[in-house]
Amino acid sequence: MKEYVGMVGAQIAQVLLMIVSKYAIADGMSNYSFIFYSNALASLILLPLSFIFHRSANRPPLTSIVVCGLFTIGLLGFLAQVFGYSGISYSSATLATTILNLIPGFTFILAILCRMEAVNFGSSTTQAKFIGTVVSIAGAILVTLYKGPSIIPSTLKSEIPKHLLVQPSNWVIGGVFLGIDCVFSSMFIISQAFVLKKYPAVMIVMFSYCFVCTILSVLTSLIVGADLSTFSLRPKKRLLSILYSGIFGSAFQVTIQAWCVQRKGPLFVSMFHPVGIVISTLIGLIFLGDGFYLGSLVGSVVVVFGFYTVMWGKAKEQIVVVNTGGSSKLQNEGAPLLRDNVEEQITSLSP
Repeated sequence: MKEYVGMVGAQIAQVLLMIVSKYAIADGMSNYSFIFYSNALASLILLPLSFIFHRSANRPPLTSIVVCGLFTIGLLGFLAQVFGYSGISYSSATLATTILNLIPGFTFILAILCRMEAVNFGSSTTQAKFIGTVVSIAGAILVTLYKGPSIIPSTLKSEIPKHLLVQPSNWVIGGVFLGIDCVFSSMFIISQAFVLKKYPAVMIVMFSYCFVCTILSVLTSLIVGADLSTFSLRPKKRLLSILYSGIFGSAFQVTIQAWCVQRKGPLFVSMFHPVGIVISTLIGLIFLGDGFYLGSLVGSVVVVFGFYTVMWGKAKEQIVVVNTGGSSKLQNEGAPLLRDNVEEQITSLSP
């Protein structure tokens, strides 16, 4: 249950981060300056927490393979942020939340290729996960492409700043950038699972991720010749955006996500993205003046149905321990990546 609550909280933080970043970037901050400040603040938060939660006596060894894995996580996360914030700046937080529902499909495919998810099409659990993933993607596409008649008309459009309104031509460009973000985000989640298996210190892994993103954002800014004025924290709303992004959008969200990846696997984490549709729709309707349309309603219902189908399949995955002649035999429809940990627990419980 803790993992479910944590992921819902992470999705709320992510949706609000999209809205906050939209305001900050529209106000003149570049993608790189926003990424730099957010991850620098998150690094300062996670560094002391890493020493508190992972003391030297219990800290796993840091090998060259782990170091390469930490850099890979940082690189993939940085690319996901760059394309994600670019997509949001061209479109809207609602479209971003919708497109990001493609992450479960990409993650499911990568998890199968990396043997993190067992595939047995004769099994009801595999069928449920496959069907649920496809249904969720279909729902996301439906929300994006079909608007339909208005159910609740917008009442706040006149109060929205002009620089936050999206031109139709930019909508497609934003969708392309967000689609690329989905690919990198899926690879980011998968790489977390690999690294956390070899180096299960969540706080240190996430500190390394934020630190690498900070360095890469500075280097990229120097290469592309970004205007130094984009690094200014004035007016005040830029500073407030960075504070929220660093504390909740980076430090809190990514740490909770990594913790859930470690405990439940990458597919579990990725399937919570559809929850963001409901949150984004409510926030957009109440605070940003968005209308609520039939396409959003039907698409959201389809997405939620697909989400619960996958969760049902995951819940049906059972580990059966058969004791034969004093020995323990493991039968598992779950992820091979987590199997070693389960076997160790069974061995420790055996007399």
